[in-house]
Amino acid sequence: MKKVLLFCTLFVLMVSFKTLNFNEKKALFGGFTSVQIDTLFKDKISIRAILIDKNKVWYGGDYSRFGYYDLDKNEKFEEHIYRDTLKLEFRSIAQTSQNIYLLSVANPALLYQVSKKTQKVKLVYKEINQKVFYDSMQFWNDKEGIAIGDPTEDTFSIIVTRDGGETWTKLLSDKLPTNSQGEAAFAASNTNIVINGNDTWLVSGGKKARVFYSADKAKTWKVIETPIVQGKAMTGIFTADFYDSKHGFIAGGDYDLPNKKSNNKAFTADGGMTWTLIGQDMGFGYASCIQYVPGGNGKEIICVGSEGIQYSQNGGENWMQLSTDSSLFTIRFVNRNTAIAAGFNKVIRLRFK
Repeated sequence: MKKVLLFCTLFVLMVSFKTLNFNEKKALFGGFTSVQIDTLFKDKISIRAILIDKNKVWYGGDYSRFGYYDLDKNEKFEEHIYRDTLKLEFRSIAQTSQNIYLLSVANPALLYQVSKKTQKVKLVYKEINQKVFYDSMQFWNDKEGIAIGDPTEDTFSIIVTRDGGETWTKLLSDKLPTNSQGEAAFAASNTNIVINGNDTWLVSGGKKARVFYSADKAKTWKVIETPIVQGKAMTGIFTADFYDSKHGFIAGGDYDLPNKKSNNKAFTADGGMTWTLIGQDMGFGYASCIQYVPGGNGKEIICVGSEGIQYSQNGGENWMQLSTDSSLFTIRFVNRNTAIAAGFNKVIRLRFK
């Protein structure tokens, strides 16, 4: 009799679950169902590089601008870096405990160190080449950092620091894997580099969409093929994130076909050695930035791009649209329920509920 009652109870629960709508199911399991958006500031600025430093959101933008927004004081500090008549665009940003680092995209490539305490600016690296174009920058620790750029020869341009950002050295091409003709990277959201401990993943696009993996802080590299759409100049992997050393996600697509939702997202469960397509014809098309939700057990992911703000609670298989705002380029989490996003003419705070 008890077994019959248990079976009946389970049957009723299953039937009841099927009648729930999508939001009700997510609420049942503790996922997000909505987002509250607060505009921190608006300006005529393009921002693709942000980072969270305690109570400050640092950003790099176009027209030689950088700054931060103080979340506690609700105040913005902004400064220009003047270099001759150049109008610099900073799409890469990284930090140590003492300094912020900003790297401009095109020729000449200029990497600046900014003191968090005094905002004093110092040029620490310069590269002149008609082909130079840097895409992303990260630090492994307080002493060691890396930046990636498009090939000026037949390999990625990779510069590293081992002294806390005071000096940077470009790795020799004969120490790096060879890029395919037309393979490069996209400076969409400063997420072409992902670091977890000593592990480093770089992602590419264009004629090939691949993952470059190093287990020893850029000393040696392994190249992994992916099933992400590739073959044209504006196809490939635009963004990546890893939840831990094993579980990662890559996304992108075809920038010229921003609503195409197939072959544009893939996951790994083995540290990036193999990649599997997921969410075919679901969720978003072109993706500018994806980030794992903190504390989401590698299952919850947020994406900003052509389809606005999209959210998955099951590792990318299904997606829920939280906002139709397609003007955002990049996003970073402050904590599980709070994130900062930036893009065209604004920086916003998102409170997920």
